[in-house]
Amino acid sequence: MPRKVLYIDDDQGLCTLVKRSLGRDGIEVVTAGDGEAGLALLAEHPDFDVIAVDLYMPGLSGVELTERINAVPNHPPVIVVTGAQDSRMAVAVLKAGAFDYVVKDVQGEFIFLLKAAFHAAVDAMRMRRAKEAAEAEVRAARDRFEALAAERALMMREVNHRVGNSLQLIASLLTIQSNAASNDEVKEALSDATGRVMAVAQVHRRLYTSDDVQTVAIDLYLEALVEDLRRSAEGGALAQLSLHADPIAVTPDHAVAIGMIVNELVTNALKYAYPGGKGAIRVALTSDDANHGILIVEDDGVGIAPKGGPKSTGLGQRIVRAMAEKIRAQIEQDRSHRGTRLIVTFELCAPVPGAAPKAAPAAAPKPAA
Repeated sequence: MPRKVLYIDDDQGLCTLVKRSLGRDGIEVVTAGDGEAGLALLAEHPDFDVIAVDLYMPGLSGVELTERINAVPNHPPVIVVTGAQDSRMAVAVLKAGAFDYVVKDVQGEFIFLLKAAFHAAVDAMRMRRAKEAAEAEVRAARDRFEALAAERALMMREVNHRVGNSLQLIASLLTIQSNAASNDEVKEALSDATGRVMAVAQVHRRLYTSDDVQTVAIDLYLEALVEDLRRSAEGGALAQLSLHADPIAVTPDHAVAIGMIVNELVTNALKYAYPGGKGAIRVALTSDDANHGILIVEDDGVGIAPKGGPKSTGLGQRIVRAMAEKIRAQIEQDRSHRGTRLIVTFELCAPVPGAAPKAAPAAAPKPAA
């Protein structure tokens, strides 16, 4: 129920009648004889619950006055009262922003309808204000969440930066230790360990240089990893290492696993594919329309020996298997290839827009040497 009403009408008789009738219901009615006086009262007393406006008055009309009132922040609802029963008038006042209109009469019988319109308008305005307050709270909560997410992303980038630097330091120490070792097997083991540390470090490097800390652009990551492998190989042994990778985003965990697999398979090909020489080693990463990533590492060498390489410890094979299990990947060997071609198929976390459909070649499973 409204507690305070502003009634604007140039008919002083009706103003008195409305004031007296509504006053008996405990409603305080303040009256004004024209639009300007009504606007002045609204500015002086912003606590009106609802405003009734006569349609035809000297000066501002009811439509103009309604538009002026609706321009006031947090304005109360407006009910237009008129003696005319014209549908065009009804459309005009509603388009001006009036909540409702009531047809008045000189006997005051319209006051009952006016009071009902007041009740409906006040309830509707209360619900509208509550809805606006709830929406404002939702927007504020969303803004707080976005600010927290941005802060978290910044912290994650900083953490990845520090981890990447620490791993780079470890790799440098391993390289120094490898150079200082006199035993060839120790040198080789330390060199392999350096490659594995660098593979993980590259993931963290990608994460702290990207705005997205949730995914890694695996094509860019593999490009950097392959470049690291080329640089670290002695005597340009990996000069013929090539990479073709489609733009694919994966989680950091997937990126680490794929990077480790590529590192092990390329290192294995470098050691055993071309005994006494060098040759091509190719790395490819694509996706199919079933949301699978397909990694292929191949060479044109002598193929996989039945029981692994002559000096193989099996460590690389165990790492490849462990990383494949981590991302639930399937490893296959294409036996029709003249050298060695290993195919690793894994499920991508999210669909890849525009990925070209490609089928993974089927072959009997066989691990890397």
